[in-house]
Amino acid sequence: MHAEFKSTESEDRYPLSQVIYRGKNGELLEVSHDRKAWNSRTPQEWKTLFAERRLSFNVADLSGVWSKRELVLPELPESDIVSLQEGWTPLFNAERLAKEIGIKNLRVKLCGNSHTGSFKDLGMTVLVSQVNHLVKNGAPIKAVACASTGDTSAALSAYCAKAGIPSIVFLPAGRISVAQLVQPIANGSIVLALDTDFDGCMKIVQDVTADKSIYLANSMNSLRIEGQKTIAYEIAQELGWKLPDTLIIPGGNLGNVSALAKGIDDLLALGLVEKKPRIIVAQSENANPFYLAYKSNFDKFEAVQAKKTLASAIQIGNPVSYPKAVQAIKNYNGIVEEVSEQELSDAAHRADKIGLYNCPHTGVALSALFKLRERGEIASDESVVVISTAHGLKFSEFKSKYHENSLEGISPKYANAILRLPADANKVKDALRRYA
Repeated sequence: MHAEFKSTESEDRYPLSQVIYRGKNGELLEVSHDRKAWNSRTPQEWKTLFAERRLSFNVADLSGVWSKRELVLPELPESDIVSLQEGWTPLFNAERLAKEIGIKNLRVKLCGNSHTGSFKDLGMTVLVSQVNHLVKNGAPIKAVACASTGDTSAALSAYCAKAGIPSIVFLPAGRISVAQLVQPIANGSIVLALDTDFDGCMKIVQDVTADKSIYLANSMNSLRIEGQKTIAYEIAQELGWKLPDTLIIPGGNLGNVSALAKGIDDLLALGLVEKKPRIIVAQSENANPFYLAYKSNFDKFEAVQAKKTLASAIQIGNPVSYPKAVQAIKNYNGIVEEVSEQELSDAAHRADKIGLYNCPHTGVALSALFKLRERGEIASDESVVVISTAHGLKFSEFKSKYHENSLEGISPKYANAILRLPADANKVKDALRRYA
């Protein structure tokens, strides 16, 4: 089996060993697989193989990504894999919430239940593994760099630390949570906080990585997509090799929706699933360039100056993966929705009431679900999976301030205030009677 970089706009192809991020005309690249070679196994044989690996203690098989390695980087030696046992994340059955909103069933794919607390681990294990392979084979790569709103930098720093490869992260100063900032610091990255937003950081990191001794780790590097696409594989396997009617995913730089669509493309090509789902992308209305383009039927795209949003990881006004995301929406009968800060905050905490602990980005996706259901654009007989992109513990300030009613501009409908009482059993009993 073989994989290589291919231009998204021409037949130009490049080996994965080449340090390259765009084609000759500046277009995005994708990792192209020899899908004919996949026919060496029948669909049932693939299913049997993946089921066996789910029970295996082989190092590669303990990763949800590398247990599907023939579909990711088929020529990478297992000895060069840099893994932190990413993937195999839970598919939370949100049946109580499904009943509340009146749909067939609802599940939440908890991609944040991972080593660094976000779905970024899925893509970073692939990218850093390939860099590790290149360095072992003499490539003059001195470090790996990324621009980040938090989660990418955490993943890059952890995987590079595991591999013993230096990492550099460019962060917008004062715009990410403390939990996100401390992760790359703890893992020994060179951390640069710049007086700009994510889009400004992205411009600078592209300039810095023009020196090919520093490898670019942002999602315009399509190696990341190969790991992130395995979200689709896992959902299908967890549902008995079926996909839901609808998948909802928050969108910022739009690499994740591109990856989701690519994963579904693979499943269909392999014959592992039969039905195409619908893909819905949710954005904060404070950073909504993809939504605005969708409203104009993608006739034009205009970058926006992203405003501050509680969903800080998707506070992006000029998404790199826009062309791929447009194709994903068109291929999968998609919808793009926007939500307000109030809506995303309430949605995240409403869903917490059934045992989740949602980050604000998952709140964006859940809020889109609630709005579309209310408008009848999601029907009562639909099955839905929401992609949760990060763990709520990375956004504890967002959580605590919501319940303390101290989030600026937010009136918390689902706040759960702490009862502060004297150490008096009678007063405690009196207070508890109100809940009886």
